[in-house]
Amino acid sequence: MADPDALRTRFVRALEGARGPEAVGPDPAPYADNLLARWQEPQRRYHTLTHLTAVLDHVDVLEKYATDPDLVRLAAWFHDAVYLPDRSENEERSARLAERALPEAGLAADQAAEVARLVRLTTTHDPADDDPDGQVLSDADLAILAAPPSAYAAYTAAVREEYGFVPSDAFRAGRAAILRQLLALPRLFRTPYGQAEWEATARYNLAAELEMLST
Repeated sequence: MADPDALRTRFVRALEGARGPEAVGPDPAPYADNLLARWQEPQRRYHTLTHLTAVLDHVDVLEKYATDPDLVRLAAWFHDAVYLPDRSENEERSARLAERALPEAGLAADQAAEVARLVRLTTTHDPADDDPDGQVLSDADLAILAAPPSAYAAYTAAVREEYGFVPSDAFRAGRAAILRQLLALPRLFRTPYGQAEWEATARYNLAAELEMLST
C-alpha cells in the first residue's frame, strides 16, 4: 500500500535535487501535499498513489539511463496529477500544472519546461531515440504491462472500474483498439532494461487480454 509520508519525502528529495544544492526556494512540502491530494481524488481507481509509487520505483530502476533523473521523477509526479476519466486532455492539463507550480516551487524555467515536455510525452509514449529522459518516463509508466498475472488482472480491473460510466460493449471495443495499437508498436519499451526485462511479458499480457476481450 502506498505510503503518503514516504511519497512526500521522495517528492522533497526530487525537487531539492533538481533545484541544486545552492538553490533557495520555498518549502517543498506544501507542493507535495497538493499533489498527494490530487492523486487521492475519488474518481481514481488505477491512477492512484499506488500507480504513482510504481512509476517512481521504476524510474529508480531505470535512472542510470536518464540525463536528469530528478526531472524525470518530477514528471512522474505530475504526469497524471490532473485526471478525469471522461476527459481527453488530462496530460495537457497536467503539463500546464507543472508549468505553473514548479517555477513557483523554485525550479528554473527551462527545467519546468522540460518536466512539462515529459508529461506531454505520456500521451503517446513515443519518445525519440535521442530522448533518454523521455524513454525512462515512458518505460516506467508502461511497466505495469509486464506485471505478473495477478497484478496485471488487478490493473485491468481497476482501469475498467475507472471507466465504469462507459457501456461494456463500447469499453471492450475501445480497450481492444488500444491493445492493438500497443501491440503494433515495434517496441513497447525503449531503454535496454525495459526491452530485456519487460518487452516479452508485456506483449504476452496484452495479447492475452485482447484475446479475452474478443471472446
